[in-house]
Order: sequence, then C-alpha cells, then structure tokens
Amino acid sequence: MNITEHTTNLLQELDSKFHDIGQKTDTHLEGLLWSKPITYWDYIQTDVLLNLQTQRTTLPDEMVFIMYHQVNELLFKMILWEINQICHTERPETAFFTERLMRISRYFDMLTTSFDIMGDGMEVEQYMKFRNTLTPASGFQSAQYRLIEFASCDLINLIDYRFRATIDRNTPYDHAFEHLYWQAAGKDHKTGEKSYLILEFERKYKASFLRHMEEYNTINLWQKFKQLPEPDQKNPELIKAMRHYDHTVNITWVMGHLNAARKYIDSGQGNGEATGGSDWKKYMHPKYQRRIFFPELWSEDELKNWGEEK
Repeated sequence: MNITEHTTNLLQELDSKFHDIGQKTDTHLEGLLWSKPITYWDYIQTDVLLNLQTQRTTLPDEMVFIMYHQVNELLFKMILWEINQICHTERPETAFFTERLMRISRYFDMLTTSFDIMGDGMEVEQYMKFRNTLTPASGFQSAQYRLIEFASCDLINLIDYRFRATIDRNTPYDHAFEHLYWQAAGKDHKTGEKSYLILEFERKYKASFLRHMEEYNTINLWQKFKQLPEPDQKNPELIKAMRHYDHTVNITWVMGHLNAARKYIDSGQGNGEATGGSDWKKYMHPKYQRRIFFPELWSEDELKNWGEEK
C-alpha cells in the first residue's frame, strides 16, 4: 500500500479524534477489518419500513390510506427536525433562519399537493367501508402535528379564540392545554364531556405536550424571529418565508385536507361524521379556528378574511 501524505494526515486526525474520547485508534482500525460494507437496504432499513403496513380489512385501498398517513408522519418528523435546529440555535443568523424555514415550507408544500393521492387515489365505496374499522381513531391524534404547532408560535395563538382574553403567559400550562383550539373538536358540545378520541390522545401524549409547551415558550419560531436584530426582522426574504410557512400550514394544507375529507365523508354513503366523532368541518376550516402562527406579519384585512374560500 502506498502511504501518501493525505493518508498519514487522515490517520493523525483519527488518532486525535479517538484520543479525545479515551479510545485506542488501533482497536477501531482493526474493527474495520470485520465490519460489513454498508448497503442501501441496511442504511434505509427498507425491509423494516416496508413491513410497517398492516391492514385491518381486505379492501385494497386501505393500503393507500395507511401508507399515505405514514408518509405524512415521516414528513412531520422532517419538519420537526428543521424547526428544532432553528429553535435550539442560540442566535441563528438570518440566512440560516430563512433557509431552514423554506425547507420546512417545502415539506408542507409537498404535504399539500399530496392530497391528490387521498382525494383521487381511493374509491369512495372502499373508503366508506374500511373507515368503519378505524373508529374511533382519527388523524386528529397526530402528536407530531401538535408538536409542530407548539414549536412554531406563541401559545396564545393556539388557544381557542373564545378564551384568549382570559389566558396569558402566566397561565398554568395545564389550564392553557384545556383551552387549545383543538380541544373543542373532542368534546360534546352540549355536556362539555371529552370523547374517547381525546381522552386516549391525552393519556398517551399529554405529559409530553405539557413539556413541549413549556420548552418552546421562549424558543418557538416566533420568539426566535423576535430575537433577531431589528433590521433583520424587516428582511423581505425572511418575512416572505415566515408568511409562506404560516399560510401553507394554516390555510393551504388545512384546506387540502378538508377538501379531501369532504369528498368521502360528504359522499352520501355514510352518516357524515368523522371517525373520531369530531365536528370536523368547523375543526378543520381555518376561518372558524383562525390558526395563525404569526398574526403580526399580516395586514388587518388579511386577518379579517383569513381562511375565506374564494
């Protein structure tokens, strides 16, 4: 073997790396003798990934439904990965902030356009049959989507608009949690009792949600934006990225989801109810819940007409 200067430098760098963590370089080099070459299927864990789809019925289009939602959750994880880089960088530079935010928006753009898979990729008759085996599960129960919301904006913007005047930064997180906008979708409108849908959701995730609410109280995307130098807060590209993200998540993506649901649930082949029993039309439509991450970046007229369908 021809030991070049480059090889020698690499060995020295490796020796320094392992020395810093109290390891012997020779041990790690010898380990390379017995390690297997990496393959695509091992690295991506293809076999594991492709065995995560388990149908509850014999209807073929249920597989489309399962895989579509699994892809959604993978994209949610990608979004959280990027958000956390911004939120946990002590003083992110404007260029870094903008670039990461556009990554996040592209993921949501992809989610939005993917609704054609749901809207046009399943037979209504099949969906209306296999959906009955999903009750009371619902996409409402996506925990990652809730984490994205907590990490995006000040908590007050996620509170049901009817209760915002009674909640501020000093409100206990547990009390604020009970008044989040999506709580209304999981309660009986007459009795105020929580449905099985939301009770199970909270049993699984409430403790985690409360931790994230507190963690991101001062480091969410909006707070990170406000920590930038004042001239940077007026940067046109950054403001455009913030508005695009807000609009994509809280109008474009939501309306795509709503319109796909309308096709099936309002098809006349069922009772018109969501699998989780929520008042899905009001819960999902942005003009009712007015989910707005960065209201300060929108004009009075834009806020007034938020979510209105043209």
